[in-house]
Amino acid sequence: MAIGYACLTVGVEGVNYKTCRKENADEKTLKDIIESNLACMDKMLDYNIQNSIKMMRITSDIIPFGSHPVNQLKWWEIYKHPLALLGKKAKDNGIRLSMHPGQYTVLNSPNEDVVEKAILDLMYHARFLDSLELAKSSKMILHIGGAYGNKQEALERFAKNYKKLDERIKNRLVIENDDKIFTISEVLNLGLALNIPVIYDNLHNKINPSGSESDKFWIKKVSETWTIEDGRQKIHYSEQAKDKNPGSHSATIDAKTFSQFYKDVDGDKIDIMLEVKDKNLSAVKAINTVQKSNIAALEKEWARYKYLVLEHSPANYSKIRQLLKDKNSYPVFEFYDLIDSALENQGTTGQIVNAAQHVWGYFDRLTDKKTRDKVKRQIEKVATGNKTGLLKKTLFSLAKEHNQKYLLESLYFKDIL
Repeated sequence: MAIGYACLTVGVEGVNYKTCRKENADEKTLKDIIESNLACMDKMLDYNIQNSIKMMRITSDIIPFGSHPVNQLKWWEIYKHPLALLGKKAKDNGIRLSMHPGQYTVLNSPNEDVVEKAILDLMYHARFLDSLELAKSSKMILHIGGAYGNKQEALERFAKNYKKLDERIKNRLVIENDDKIFTISEVLNLGLALNIPVIYDNLHNKINPSGSESDKFWIKKVSETWTIEDGRQKIHYSEQAKDKNPGSHSATIDAKTFSQFYKDVDGDKIDIMLEVKDKNLSAVKAINTVQKSNIAALEKEWARYKYLVLEHSPANYSKIRQLLKDKNSYPVFEFYDLIDSALENQGTTGQIVNAAQHVWGYFDRLTDKKTRDKVKRQIEKVATGNKTGLLKKTLFSLAKEHNQKYLLESLYFKDIL
């Protein structure tokens, strides 16, 4: 079993993928961006290792304009060694990697130019995963595409174009049901016909269902498309965002809802990719929710969340502190319920200032008068309604200067990283 997240991290310093405009994509700029992005991926892997996260989706933008003629770099040769090292780090630590080409990579389009560009994009993704020297179990996920007025013809066109693909693409390609057009039964039939593994997406099936069968039913049916070489069956899990359009992913995963889903579908036998706004934070939450653990796992989480929670809800802050006093318990659902409900609050100016002053307390006696006066002025501005960005940047700089690891990992700073 592995639980993972997609493309980006929340609250992790130094993981800021870069890109550029097409007109600025000269050789030096592209090389600088690629080197920076590979360094970001390395930091993401380190984060995953530290937090026992065994699955991650790599952003398609890691090589800027990877399938566009503006990028003429043979990046797979130039960065052969660092790419192999990244792949080795993932393999050595049991982290399964994947990619997901975007909405404009459409293999079943009636427009041949669109199809040609889609094939180039698929080759780029396959080449990147190959360059990491990963096994066939590292996949790239694709939707079937559009219906173009005739779903059957669209499915047949996908099959026709799929058969023309390079084996390097076929080795890694998997297909997924979507929330508007192609249902899980249609995608499954196509997967069986073409020997393509199928990804089941629970929210897509909820919005665009194939009958009334359960998640467990479809996951079992879809498992028939996965071979030993393809690796453990992989699914996508997400929850509907409140008061948003159907298909919009939630801000965070609800621990109780995920736990029930996990039990219902025998989640320990599959790999689950979370699609959720808070990315890695929900991955850690989901892992803590379903794995037998002890209070230390929640205390580690609390160290990250405490000042963010204090900023939003002092009442929940106090409740969580009380909750964690029983060292023989594991109140995982209560813990995350209190965090989630706290973060739904806007937080008053007084609460925001109070949390900032708690963080500032780590440095007050370590800094000179000039710094103390500067922070005091910034706190006063926040107290009169100014945004917290500048103050938090100052406090984060102080945390780095004084090597306050506890604070450097705090989610209090997540919005400025």
